[in-house]
Order: sequence, then C-alpha cells, then structure tokens
Amino acid sequence: MTGAETPGPPPRRATVVVVGAGQAGLSAAHHLTRRGFASALDEAGAGALGDDAAGALHDPAAAPTLVVLDADARPGGAWQHRWESLRMGTVNGIFDLPGMPLPPVDPEEPSRTAVPRYFAAYEERERLPIVRPVRVTAVRALDGDPAGELLVETTAGRWRTRAVVNATGTWNAPVVPDLPGRELFTGLQLHSRDHRRASDLAGMRVAVVGGGISAVQLLEEVSRVATTIWYTRREPVFLDHDFTQSLDGVDVERRVTADAAEGRPPASIVSYTGLGWTSYAVEARRRGVLARRPMFSALGPRHVVEADGTTTSVDAVIWATGYRADLDHLEPLGLRGPLGGVPLVGTRARADERVHLIGYGPSQSTVGANRAGRAAAIALARRLGRR
Repeated sequence: MTGAETPGPPPRRATVVVVGAGQAGLSAAHHLTRRGFASALDEAGAGALGDDAAGALHDPAAAPTLVVLDADARPGGAWQHRWESLRMGTVNGIFDLPGMPLPPVDPEEPSRTAVPRYFAAYEERERLPIVRPVRVTAVRALDGDPAGELLVETTAGRWRTRAVVNATGTWNAPVVPDLPGRELFTGLQLHSRDHRRASDLAGMRVAVVGGGISAVQLLEEVSRVATTIWYTRREPVFLDHDFTQSLDGVDVERRVTADAAEGRPPASIVSYTGLGWTSYAVEARRRGVLARRPMFSALGPRHVVEADGTTTSVDAVIWATGYRADLDHLEPLGLRGPLGGVPLVGTRARADERVHLIGYGPSQSTVGANRAGRAAAIALARRLGRR
C-alpha cells in the first residue's frame, strides 16, 4: 500500500517531522532549529494546509520547517509514567538537554514529576513547535516514490514531509513472554510500566520476572510489603561499576553501534553493561531478597510451575521483561533487515535516507539520545541544503 492521497482534509506540511518529544526528540528539534528550521505551525498551532504550501518544501530560498508530534498529553516523555517510588536519587542518570542544564532537584522527588517539569521548561524556553496529543499511526512513501515525500498519518490528520526523525523510544511497546497458562492465571498480572506503588501489592506473594535494572528496583521495593520470588532466564551478572559510566563506555558503545549497523533488534542496555551494585541492589542483597530462581515454565490459575516441575503459589506476577522499539508505524516503509531490526548508517535507516532513528540502539541512553538528535539534525541539514 502506498501513501497516495485519499479523500479528506488536505495534509499539513513540514520539511521535517519529528515523532516523539522525549529526550531524543527534543534534542533533534533543538539542533534543527539552530540550523535554520522554522516552525511549521501558525499562531493557532496548526500546520500549513493544502497545495498552496507545496513550494515551501522545495524552494531552496525558503526556510525549511519543522514540527514535533508527541503522543502524550503533557511534556515529559516516558518519565511522566514511571512508578511513584522511583526517585531522582535512584534513577540511572539524567543527562542535560542541549543548551539547558538540569536544575538542582531534591533526590527524594519522584522522577515522574521532576523530569517532566524540566522538559516542560525546556519546551517553553526553546519555543519548539510541538503538537500533542498526536499519535502517529503510519508513515508511507507518497505514490510509492522512494525518493519523494513521505505521508505521516496520525490520529489528528496527515502531514507531508521530506524527512522523518523517529524518536518514539520503547515505552509503548512492552514485552511479555508468551508462556503456557498465562491466560489461565487468575491473580494480578502487570508489566513494570503499569506498576504504580508497592502498597497495591501489600501482603501478596509476588513473582518478579526479569534480570534488568527495573526488576531489581521493583524487587527491593515490593519485598518490603510482600513476599517476593525473583525469576530470571539467566543468572544475573553484577559488576562493580557505575552504570552511567559503563553505559557510555567506548567498548559498550562500539558493540551496540555494530549491532545497530547490522540490523539486529536492539537488546537491553543491561545485556551489554551487566548490573551495577546500586544502592537498591545492595539493600536487596542485605535483606536477603536478591535470591534468583530459574525462570518458571508455565502458569496455573494461582501458581507458577517451577523449572523442576514443582509448583509455587503466587498472587501476582510483575513482568519486568523489558520493551521493544516502538516502530510499528514505520512498517509501510519496509526498513527492517533480515535480522529483524532496522539497519542504520549513523542515525539514518540504511534502506531510506529520509528516515532517521534516534533513541534507538546505541542512542538509548539520555546522553546517547542527545548525541543522536544532533547527528540527525546535521545530516538532514546537509541533505536539505542548510548550512
């Protein structure tokens, strides 16, 4: 199916459409603005409509335009959805947005309020052209032309553009293993993205599934009010290092970049870095709850079937099993390679020079997202004839 025009209101127009207003999207918008990209929005917040604006996309004398489409109703990206007990003192590093340092914050303040407040102040200061809440449902090549314009379909109309910077992250694509009996379990099942507070689980027997940072954080927190059992597929590897330093270490970055270039689906950051002995990991070990069991093989109505065939009764299962890249809206472009991921050249999709992916693969960290936003802006400015 192509992006040929369909009946209805004519599409709005922007030279570049950025999808997502988290760290990566804000970085890209900042750097595009610095390179002469003007807002594609009029004073009412709407984009230019119809064919009368078509020349602006192609006239080299006209300033190129930019719009950011964000699915959330408020600033803050995925941070606004984190669980209430995740404090600024225990998050794995917040890197400053470009041009505006993160102001001092109380380490005891929830990250779900502190980071969105910072993002909101940044958006206001930078006067970025952000439209929300708008969810992008598909990106297509207009008339099937691989070198022409793209049509961005959304829940609030359509946009014609020469390039898309995708910064949708992973929050809206949680992964839950399809284990036998999962639909038979009558207790509480939730992914870590849906967890709000430990008190909701008080007095229960809770299986925490996952070998990453979120699993350890939840294990430490929930074990204070409930009986917890920790399950992972592999024995977790704890290393004596600082997580943020390891994340952006040269060797780790090289390995992640190589995987992205070859088109392997992005793995969790912990799979590259290992787990650090954070304060919550140390506390969980001290209280004796950092005791891992091999992954269970199935669920029953109110129990799990252990790897050895025995059963253990549980009231709730928390799936701290990670996320995949939220890229379903890009499927019409056929960007995926034979290994299942999107092969990249820098931030650009190898299969389509009009599409850049940031906050993906090697740029999953906050500092990596900043770098990727800048790299994508530089590449697009060059391609579109801007200095």
